[in-house]
Amino acid sequence: MEVINALGRRKTAVARIYMKSGNGTITVNKRDYKEYFPTGILQFVVEQPLSLTGNAGAYDIKVNLDGGGINGQAEALSLAISRALCEINPEYRPTLKAKGLMRRDPRMVERKKPGQPKARKKFQFSKR
Repeated sequence: MEVINALGRRKTAVARIYMKSGNGTITVNKRDYKEYFPTGILQFVVEQPLSLTGNAGAYDIKVNLDGGGINGQAEALSLAISRALCEINPEYRPTLKAKGLMRRDPRMVERKKPGQPKARKKFQFSKR
């Protein structure tokens, strides 16, 4: 089987994946994903698309993760895996879409404005 490429993004995190048929190893930045994502919640987020479609242990996934924090990276990886699975078999799409795994989360950090301490917070107003 050929290699399937996919891209997932969340906040400033970018996940580029290379998926091929194998025995289910997920390598993130040349490390095992369970070592890279130490908490069970993040591991569940990464495994969710594979377990929903019944493909846990069916594909070897090599991941290049860049930018963002650990949570954003896990969600970016989840989106990339979902997109790759849909490329392999379009019948997976309704299952993944029902769980909200096919949507790129558009929320980004709002920029800081000049004359303010943060994006929305204002300096204290003094009448006199």
